[in-house]
Amino acid sequence: MTQRNVLGGELEECGTDPVTGFFRDGCCNWSPENTGYHTICAVVTAEFLDHQRSIGNDLVTPNPAFGFAGLKPGDRWCVTARNWLQAHRDGAAAPVVLAATNHRTLDVVELEVLREHAVDVPPDPGQLLSE
Repeated sequence: MTQRNVLGGELEECGTDPVTGFFRDGCCNWSPENTGYHTICAVVTAEFLDHQRSIGNDLVTPNPAFGFAGLKPGDRWCVTARNWLQAHRDGAAAPVVLAATNHRTLDVVELEVLREHAVDVPPDPGQLLSE
């Protein structure tokens, strides 16, 4: 069954370099075993990565046991809806690719909040680096 994005269309791929998604299929797919709701396609920034580390979610440090090389600013990654929402409340939300964000995100985050952070990925994701 095709999964839908928060805009009602077919869920688009989030990222394959690095390969993201709860199922490591490049998409922010949801299923009952994805209890963390890894459903928001975010373009991670340095500020967001720092925030995540501060709440115990280290997305930077490589973890070879899980085939995880660590993220850098500009990477697209399926992040958990709850952690993204906490970053939003703390003023550190990462930009969101709505077409690649699973509709199940709306169980946790309102569409209006996601729209505030919606982006198309720029040709040079390095533009998202904090100064």
